[in-house]
Amino acid sequence: MELNGQDIVAWFDYTNEKIQQHKEYLTSLDQPIGDGDHGINMARGYQETVKRLAAKEYSEPSEVLKDASMTLLSKVGGASGPLYGTAFLKMSMAVKGLETIDQDALVKGLEAALAGLKQRGKSEVGEKTLLDVWGPVVEYCSGNDLKVDVLLDTARTAMENTSGLQATKGRAAYFKEKSIGHIDPGSASSFYVFEALAEVLKEKL
Repeated sequence: MELNGQDIVAWFDYTNEKIQQHKEYLTSLDQPIGDGDHGINMARGYQETVKRLAAKEYSEPSEVLKDASMTLLSKVGGASGPLYGTAFLKMSMAVKGLETIDQDALVKGLEAALAGLKQRGKSEVGEKTLLDVWGPVVEYCSGNDLKVDVLLDTARTAMENTSGLQATKGRAAYFKEKSIGHIDPGSASSFYVFEALAEVLKEKL
């Protein structure tokens, strides 16, 4: 498996398609336990990201990740912009200088992204945030030969499991016990990120 700059562009393209398609669903998840704008914010941010990426030619994956991170940081509102922006910026730094990313480099990048998310959000897995998808996915990728269907199942199960958690971080924490029974919106958008990555990997593996 070798992912080049165009493969990383495709990752953001596929994610954007999924976010646009499920924009209303993401917003509906955010209404009971958030500000009700997660879908709108993510759709706007990813639309601007793919527009920016389409305007350039890239020789390195890290350059794509950096441009994407800066766009998401500035165009996605709320807490999600800084979080997703940080994740992809840390990933960019971890794979800097590589013309292609193999599985080891991908894992290194995802681990850096996860560390960045924890630091930026001052949170850990289990607090009903997007970390509850990123954590299990990175753990799976770190310890196994990548299988696309297992990656997808890991991300989907992790997202669904957030329904049973009580939020202790972010806007949803204000709702305390009432946050139980709802899928975390950031975990849902993260699922689409990894679903898109799985599609890119399927073309390569």
